Amino acid sequence: MRILSILLMLFFYHAASGQTKKHNNSDQIKSLNWDVIGTVKFELNEQNELLPVYGETINRFKNKEFDLRGYLIPIKNSQKQQKFLLATLPINQCYFCGQNGVPIMIMIEMENAISFTDKPIRVKGILKLTNDNATYQPPVSIVNAKLII
Repeated sequence: MRILSILLMLFFYHAASGQTKKHNNSDQIKSLNWDVIGTVKFELNEQNELLPVYGETINRFKNKEFDLRGYLIPIKNSQKQQKFLLATLPINQCYFCGQNGVPIMIMIEMENAISFTDKPIRVKGILKLTNDNATYQPPVSIVNAKLII
């Protein structure tokens, strides 16, 4: 859970500050659906909570079926993963070293656990948006997800 908190803090700091750093373009996954996820903005309120701000673009997909291709970032040490982060860059791009920045990530909750892989995967499920403090959990998730082959 500590790793998840660190990842989330780095992600939201990156998103809120508008920082851009270079990634290995051959590994980075780009799509219109990732562009939709990237429209989420963040604001810090008086209680130091980092709150998501959703625009019209992403709200059109709220509570609807949504599919996304990305890299599985585990939050638990296990060969089978049912709840994990999905990112535009693979885990080997070193999120903690400070050279590559932090890619966009969302939470995925699968209907059934899947095996860990370092290859891109594609999932389809229901897009959920929360208004909770983004410091503790990703505001965007896909629930009841299925692996698309």
